[in-house]
Amino acid sequence: MPKQVQKKHIEIIGFPMDLGADRRGVDMGPSALRIAGIERKLRNMGYEVSDLGDIHIQTKETQDITNPRLKYLDEIVRASEILAEKVERTLSKGRFPLCIGGDHSISIGSIAGIASYCSKNDSILGVIWIDAHSDMNIEDTTSSGNIHGMPLATSLGMGNKKLTDLLGFAPKVSAENCASIAIRSIDNLEKENIRSVNLPVYTMSDIDRRGAYSIIDEVLDSLKERVDHIHVSFDIDGLDPSVATGVGTPVPGGLTYREAHLIMETIAGRRGMGSMDVAEINPILDHKNESAEFTAEIVASVMGKRIL
Repeated sequence: MPKQVQKKHIEIIGFPMDLGADRRGVDMGPSALRIAGIERKLRNMGYEVSDLGDIHIQTKETQDITNPRLKYLDEIVRASEILAEKVERTLSKGRFPLCIGGDHSISIGSIAGIASYCSKNDSILGVIWIDAHSDMNIEDTTSSGNIHGMPLATSLGMGNKKLTDLLGFAPKVSAENCASIAIRSIDNLEKENIRSVNLPVYTMSDIDRRGAYSIIDEVLDSLKERVDHIHVSFDIDGLDPSVATGVGTPVPGGLTYREAHLIMETIAGRRGMGSMDVAEINPILDHKNESAEFTAEIVASVMGKRIL
């Protein structure tokens, strides 16, 4: 098995993207996390932290929508390629990329960069996707044309080739090496996309019946024999709106405060996580930056922070 990426040095990469969604505000997510003290929290845990700043992204006002089923496609592809290259460079230095968004289209670039690194280093990539939404739409099934509803499908090689073939190859990860957790909002046509690749999905109903620990324990057990590098993609709308109000697309009935921390603490305890992205913090909808504060604590949990 290839040597695991060392997490002792973290590189933060900001991706202030709001082109993937209709609702404005998530482009301020990276700033909100920085204000919440994410770098300080990680330094206090003993990590070295380098903040690489934000990737520049053109605003909606400067662009036209040429394909209403793939809104702002060209700019999302351009910015995602830059992110992918930055992430790959970070991993090549033996450092841990922490990508902070921005809408969930961030994962198109982050996973592309990680997959490229893994491919060049004979490693197999696994993805844990924590989200209220499955993000398994493609151009043919989307009802909104919003690309933030497509990043997992894109990473699995489904959909428009400008998205799937970022960095020149597809798919970036196989469905059997993924797990979607806390899902509770899936479009009807999107369900067919999920079934077509047999993507492992754990809905909130599964968590209600079996408990958060049972689910994440099963997921980690299933991945440990097959993958070398685990990427965690965390959309904060996976949390219940009572826990995090400042999210791009809130859906009732999500993870509680303790369920979220338990999942992250369990991932940290098993090791193997080599990268992470965080998406969909919307400060416009938040109260006194509380959602960003909570997200910073969640990141600390998955990086090893413990109660005792």
